[in-house]
Amino acid sequence: MTPAGAPTATVVGGGLAGCEAAWALAERGVRVRLVEMRPLRRTPAHQGERLAELVCSNSFKSIETSNAHGLLKAELRRLGSLLLPCADEAAVPAGAALAVDREVFSRLVEERIGAEPLITVERAEVTELPSPGVVATGPLTSQALTEALTRRLGGASLAFYDAIAPIVSRESLREERLYALSRYGKGGGDDYLNAPLDREEYGRFIGALVAADQHQGHEFDPVPYFEGCLPVEEMARRGPDTLRFGPMKPVGLADPRTGREPWAVVQLRREDRAGQMWNLVGFQTRLRIQEQQRVLRMIPGLEEVEFLRYGSIHRNTYLNAPLCLGEALAARDDSRLFFAGQMTGVEGYTESLATGRLAGLNLARILAGRPPTVPPPTTMLGAIYRYLREADPANFQPMNANWGLVDPLPDTVPAKGRGAPGKDGRRRMLVTRAEQDFGAWLATL
Repeated sequence: MTPAGAPTATVVGGGLAGCEAAWALAERGVRVRLVEMRPLRRTPAHQGERLAELVCSNSFKSIETSNAHGLLKAELRRLGSLLLPCADEAAVPAGAALAVDREVFSRLVEERIGAEPLITVERAEVTELPSPGVVATGPLTSQALTEALTRRLGGASLAFYDAIAPIVSRESLREERLYALSRYGKGGGDDYLNAPLDREEYGRFIGALVAADQHQGHEFDPVPYFEGCLPVEEMARRGPDTLRFGPMKPVGLADPRTGREPWAVVQLRREDRAGQMWNLVGFQTRLRIQEQQRVLRMIPGLEEVEFLRYGSIHRNTYLNAPLCLGEALAARDDSRLFFAGQMTGVEGYTESLATGRLAGLNLARILAGRPPTVPPPTTMLGAIYRYLREADPANFQPMNANWGLVDPLPDTVPAKGRGAPGKDGRRRMLVTRAEQDFGAWLATL
């Protein structure tokens, strides 16, 4: 039982970061008011009312620690993440990635949040910044709260547009034209469906994609796309081979019927456990619905495809974190007000829940009279926080977890030449150092 007079905090936003923050606070004996505005106020992208709804992809990306996203997951598991075990339980086959059945995942999170006696879920719109509290309202923050942020932080909010990929029905696919294979045979070996295109088919597809009609934003709305989530038609406009070296890359996907890699390939990833819904990997788009039907049905095997969800475009807002936030992503003028999730300038599900986890941990520390803490930049989580704290405010952009953020190996480890460990060897050394340093940091909590 929690003693009388236990501290209380408010978490605004019931997405990945907000749920993780609430859980971290409750674990440390803090009573939490978790406020989510849906269904009273809806957003352009959410479909349901549950907590932790996944709006874009259903993939949390790689689980391999040699991958930046995989290392971040490993660190979060050691930190006691709530959401990653839920993702494990809701997992669907996805090779070396952790992908989930969205409905199962959000239901599991909501059940576990609801069963925690220290967390009270409230459905309401918050229009002022709480203290003590965590704001994790994501890229679709309501207008009222955005205005409160602007007043408080001095107009430091920025905006970009995010596009989501279509989901199609498996029973409508012409599977005789597809083949099942994961890249390099990872995971179960056949977790993805692949639509191969020869050179002529690819050329026609790219031509149609570039010429297709898009949804247009308002003239006064610039469209500074995040480079890691470009609409597929924007990628095609950058050159005829951009997609073939991007989401349509055929490397590691030799067609078992011919033994050869196709000129290009479209991958489809399972969305649900039953395998009825499939996502077009990397095909986020802002094409009009009629154009999605026309152009995407040019892909072999998708000639008569049924769309269960069309791709779409929506405005995302985020904060210029290095300009307006202080230590551990707290407000500069209030050490008891933390920010978490995509609104801080991280991009990706794992990155969002990571900042939520650390925001909840640090708010609990502040309420207990202890200073906030962040892992060292030799770890993936610490490297992300350093980027958010030290990036150039004039050129700040959302960022995924990546090895370029992490402290390099010492000069005593040669990068090239005789005795150099090579790329794989250097990566293993970075992972080993990160694991050791993260463990040492955990011991100080």
